[in-house]
Amino acid sequence: MAGDRRSGRPGRPRSEAARKAIHGAALEELRVRGYAALTVEGIAARAGVGKQTIYRWWPSKADVVLDAMLDLAAERISADDEGSLEADLSTFLRETFRQHGQRPVLVGLMAEALLDPVFATAFRERFLFRRRAALRGVLERAVTRGEIGPDEDLELLIDVIYGVLWYRLLVDHAPLDAEAGEQLAALVLRAIR
Repeated sequence: MAGDRRSGRPGRPRSEAARKAIHGAALEELRVRGYAALTVEGIAARAGVGKQTIYRWWPSKADVVLDAMLDLAAERISADDEGSLEADLSTFLRETFRQHGQRPVLVGLMAEALLDPVFATAFRERFLFRRRAALRGVLERAVTRGEIGPDEDLELLIDVIYGVLWYRLLVDHAPLDAEAGEQLAALVLRAIR
């Protein structure tokens, strides 16, 4: 039998319906139970699949959740060209910060990454670096349009933006919502002008 092309693991190819059900179940289980109580058995029961199906496609619960978050971010956070840095950055950050009703999911993934070096690599490369690349695209368009100077340190800007997001996410001391995204976009725009 052909292996699953996405995971490189042996077995039948994934059913798209089963994959979506598993992702949805993982996110719902997280919202209901929290990351510490999340189990593959719970995900499987909620998705209506056998736990062997999950283990065939993912090595751990963290990997299931990571894939679910990748899909969610790609679906809900736009990095489209809105015509100006102000519009692009505001839209991107508003949508990014608004998604942080997913706080338990991201905190759980970060905790797992701190405990498991193998998962940390996957989390960094598959999620964090992809989100950085999406924001970098927004900023590079602005450089091309002349809205950001060519000597501006884009990596530092990305660190500042995501630093605010992760600090608020992990410390939970201030709102992490669409309005906070708008405020951060305005702050960054003032700083680079």
